[in-house]
Amino acid sequence: MRAPASPKADVPWDRWCTPHPRPPRSSGRPITPNRTLRRLPNAAYRQREYLTEAEVEPLIEAARKRGRNAPRDAAAILLAYRHGLRAAELCRLRRAQIDLRHGRLHVNRAKGGCASVHPLHGPELRALRSLQVAGPYVFVTEAGTPTTTAWFLRVVQRTGQAAKLPFPVHPHMLRHSTGYKLANDGQDTRSLAHYLGHRNLQSTARYTALAEGRFKGFWRD
Repeated sequence: MRAPASPKADVPWDRWCTPHPRPPRSSGRPITPNRTLRRLPNAAYRQREYLTEAEVEPLIEAARKRGRNAPRDAAAILLAYRHGLRAAELCRLRRAQIDLRHGRLHVNRAKGGCASVHPLHGPELRALRSLQVAGPYVFVTEAGTPTTTAWFLRVVQRTGQAAKLPFPVHPHMLRHSTGYKLANDGQDTRSLAHYLGHRNLQSTARYTALAEGRFKGFWRD
């Protein structure tokens, strides 16, 4: 006796082999296309990407007065400014890179930058000696874990608000402030490039272009 034919026998193979998409479930709300929030240019948030020395000082002073981690936060801002550290370079800073006895800091640069050895001066030495750190990293959380770039972003933003700066600030502005300050002091481009870890002098030229000292002799009143 022959077996009964399958119910799919009379249906073309491309009809039952290809799955039919299910209609989307309705949630009662109209379906709208996904929209990605686009960040505005930096000029929409601030008129410049660096801080002057007169603005960095109250920023560090405000950090010294904020919370139980004030010495750590103030030291982080001070080192980032004095040595042009990126947020990632600051958070990865290890105690083995610091020689408090001879006042030296070995800076390992991110993004393929050139490493260098910077002198440590009185303010940095005092700030680093005030940190009671037992692990290998210089800046750690209360749990003893290394800090992150997100942590430093929050510290700088909240401290900028506490210092009542006229515009929002972010960590990389401290690195730009280093280049602007040293270029304004008359440091040559090549030395400034080595200090910041730049391999290309064009990356450093942006600071010398902003140095107002180049124009001091243009008008003599």
